[in-house]
Amino acid sequence: MVSVLTRMVSRALLAPTLMVAAAVLVKGYADVGDGFAAGTIAALGVLLQYVALGREHVVAALPIARAPVLAMAGLSVGVAILALPVLAGGAPLEHWPPSGDDPVYVGSVELISAFAFDVGVFALVLGAAVTIIDVVAARPAGEHP
Repeated sequence: MVSVLTRMVSRALLAPTLMVAAAVLVKGYADVGDGFAAGTIAALGVLLQYVALGREHVVAALPIARAPVLAMAGLSVGVAILALPVLAGGAPLEHWPPSGDDPVYVGSVELISAFAFDVGVFALVLGAAVTIIDVVAARPAGEHP
């Protein structure tokens, strides 16, 4: 049985964990961090919810059923970033905008192909990890594969 304090702390930590994951994702293309690390951080936040609150509460509170769709969307973004330059006659994973061109900014975030690829990796890692966590949590205690 999990204590009331553990439940309170786990609920309080979900939003900051997701904010740290978003910061790592945004900072990743220019500094330490990337989509994989951000997806792992976010998945650990969700895992904490499973451990502290139980599967029933997490499934009711978070869109867990959409995790496989998130993973497939992330994979699709990654494949698109890989394939679009090839279809345009360039090399796989060729950067956009090309060297020497100014990137488009949204606030302080540069919209470049590397960032879009990191967003796809983030979605793939988070969706796959949450799907795996949910499958493991759904298995009855004494059941073996």
